[in-house]
Amino acid sequence: MSKQPGSSTAAEPDQPAAGQAVEAPVESPAEETVEAAPAGGRLPYAPGALVLAVLSVGWLAAMLWSTRAAITSAAAGVTAISLSAYALPGVITAALAAGAAVALAATNRLGRATLRFLAAVGAGLLVGLAAAVAVNLTYADNATTNTIAGTTAAAAIIGGAMAGARNARAVGALAAATLAAQIFVVLFSRARDPLSDLFGAGETQQSMLDAAKWVSRTESLLAGLIAGLVAYLYLAWARRRDERRDGVAAEVRWPAYLVAGAGAGLLLLLTEVIIRVGGRGLLDLAAALSEADQVAQTALGTSRVDNAIWVLFVGALTALILFGRTLGPRAADDEDESDS
Repeated sequence: MSKQPGSSTAAEPDQPAAGQAVEAPVESPAEETVEAAPAGGRLPYAPGALVLAVLSVGWLAAMLWSTRAAITSAAAGVTAISLSAYALPGVITAALAAGAAVALAATNRLGRATLRFLAAVGAGLLVGLAAAVAVNLTYADNATTNTIAGTTAAAAIIGGAMAGARNARAVGALAAATLAAQIFVVLFSRARDPLSDLFGAGETQQSMLDAAKWVSRTESLLAGLIAGLVAYLYLAWARRRDERRDGVAAEVRWPAYLVAGAGAGLLLLLTEVIIRVGGRGLLDLAAALSEADQVAQTALGTSRVDNAIWVLFVGALTALILFGRTLGPRAADDEDESDS
């Protein structure tokens, strides 16, 4: 008897014949994504955050101590004001890096975005308060002390807020790159005089200015290269660490390398904003000492901005080039598989 469309037998589902193999159900892409997650369901985090926090806090303490030593050794108050204005950018950049690193170490295991951000801001606040108290207790009681303490605290809080970003590894790479670049700048200061002679510094003022310009560009170029290299190495190390521990590495896309490589320059530009807002009184006081001091402060401000831009672009390009070299063969293999 033939089956009619309206009969009950037409509505019955097809049953496999006896002995016929049953095909396994095809897993959906969502299920495959869940299985590809790291073992134990852990969220990706920034490795070495505690060590980075200790190094960053130590660098901030060293910058505060060297600034205090320079101010204390000044014979007159006028010299102390000039030295304070000159040393303030290094202290602010160190506070930004320390706030970000400490906040990253404190929130490394937190998964919720709101809780992570609040905890990061709180950690940066603690670093800022500790630095401000140290400045007020150890520095001489003068007009510059409150400016240094206030801007340092603000920078640490801003750095802590940065650590509340969703991509913790990019923040860790940014902090590591900034710390490495700042240490290099201090070490590079020993080579300034030999490089000035190499670039033709003579007895005339124009020759000294031209040589100083080339020395500054060399410093910015090398600092950007170091920042981009350290940022790339940190992110690559984080990926290899995941592969060794979990067998599956969390994917880090190129924007993370771009931000991490440019991070040292971004923090330098942010330092300039903090100085010109919170430290405006100190800069104006230093510029009002004499006409020469006014010219010097203007030149220093322009030089800091130029240096930050150089470090930003060179660091970003360095990190992206290094990251792109790792994608070349893999991209070619994918094209070959798609053509076959």
